[in-house]
This record gives sequence, structure tokens and C-alpha cells, in this order.
Amino acid sequence: MQELITARGLTKQYKQVRALDDVNLTVERGRIVGLIGPNGAGKTTFLKSVMGLIHHEGSIQVLGLDPRQQRPRVMQSLCYIADVASLPGWMRVSQAVEYTQMIHPRFRREKAEEYLARTDILPKSKIAKLSKGMKTQLHLALVMAIDADLLVLDEPTLGLDILYRRQFYTDLLNEYYDETRTILVSTHQVEEVEHILTDLVFINAGRIVLDCAMDQVAENFVLLNCSDGNEAQARALGPMYEEQQMGVTSFIFENVPRERLAELGKVRTPGVADLFVAKIGKKNHD
Repeated sequence: MQELITARGLTKQYKQVRALDDVNLTVERGRIVGLIGPNGAGKTTFLKSVMGLIHHEGSIQVLGLDPRQQRPRVMQSLCYIADVASLPGWMRVSQAVEYTQMIHPRFRREKAEEYLARTDILPKSKIAKLSKGMKTQLHLALVMAIDADLLVLDEPTLGLDILYRRQFYTDLLNEYYDETRTILVSTHQVEEVEHILTDLVFINAGRIVLDCAMDQVAENFVLLNCSDGNEAQARALGPMYEEQQMGVTSFIFENVPRERLAELGKVRTPGVADLFVAKIGKKNHD
């Protein structure tokens, strides 16, 4: 596959805080990549480097271009969604559509209007009068109508209720994504994006601590709900994480044969949230 983003030795220092610490990461075309980490882990700093918004050490290329030196060319093929409060409240919906058409050469107005026609958003409505969910729908309509190679999402559904969050990701898959486009999404709501991801990246304290395809998660990691009396045998196999809830001891293992663990209790593939706690959560609370 073609490499869309390539970061090598990417480092960013903010006074006493190293937001990015020697990050090496490759994102390939046609993937949906979840960038997951706790607050202050470096997620937003990485996304800013992708868009050429910050100075840094090391290198990063997007679509074969340097985002700092060739930002106009990069932004022609990149769309970004973060807090929808960035949309100007004084504008009407129709004006936002017209403005986007004027400034972006790859914007398809008919596609935006087609999507908006399926919502309750009126063209004459002022953006300031729209609900949070409607603002998100408007933002999504504008972005999905741009023929972009890369969509960057930074906590795109923050503050939305569960219905709007679910609809957002459904529309994203149905209206935007195909095998030629790439989505890079940073979010705390890992359970809601788990089913759409093709790749998983955990970042903590500015460093990448996990970088793998979702099908590799099933191959490399196993969650064991241990049967009574088998805890000592499980610990002897070197779990990466242990937790006890309601009298059941659970372990997460990396690169331990599933057949061996099945002798000690019930096994399954850990979810992204389980894996996140195992890789990052415990360290943050030690």
C-alpha cells in the first residue's frame, strides 16, 4: 500500500513538556487509524504536525509533501474536523456552503446539499442557532463534500449525545470512506470507533506504545477470565495486565498461545478499551 503519512524521529518540546518524543509512524492509504491516548499524551500535537501547524524536530511527510513547507498543497487533499465551535456563528448554513465552495477547489456543492437535505437543518438558519448535533452534521456535510485523500478527526463527537455520535460514524463510513481515502481519528470514546478501525495506535507521554492492525490485535493479544485455582499458573505465563472484578481474575497476555490459555479459563480477544488499560492505564496510576 502507498504510504500517506510518514513520521520519523518526530519530536516537539513545549518548555518543560515533551509533547512528542521520537515518534516513528506510518499511515497507509485506505486505512482508518485510531490515535488513542490519555489527556496530554501528544495526540493533538501529532495532528497539528500532520497539518503543518507547528515547528518540530525530526521529519514528517503527508502525501509525499512537507506540511510545513508545502502546506497549501497538503491542505488541498486534507480535511479536518475538531470542535464544531470553529464554524462562524454569524453565518447562515447556505453561506457556509457558498464560502466553502469559493475557497476549496475540490468541494462538490451538490454532495453537501444532498446530505443536508436529509437532516433537519434549514439553509437559512444561522449557525449560532443550531444545536451541537446540527453543527456537527453541517461540519460533516462540508467536509464529506471535499474530494480529500485524508480526513483528520480530533475528538469529533465530543459533547454529542449517543444518537448523534452513532449517526456521525455511520454517515462517515457510508458517505465518505472508501479504499482510496484515509481517516485518522483521535478520540477518548474508543468503544464507539473500535468497529470502524483498521489500525490502532496508542500514544502516551509523547511516545508510541502500540502500533498494529486490528487483525493483529486478535492474533497477538488474549484476555483470559481465569477459572478458580488457576491464577498461579496464569501468572507464571507472564501476563501484561491483571485485574479482579466481582471475584473473577482477568489477565491480558501478549504472544502467548490461545490454546494454552484456554486450559486455564475462558479466553477472548480484548477490546480496545481493555488493551488501552493494559498498555497505558496501569502505568498512569502507579
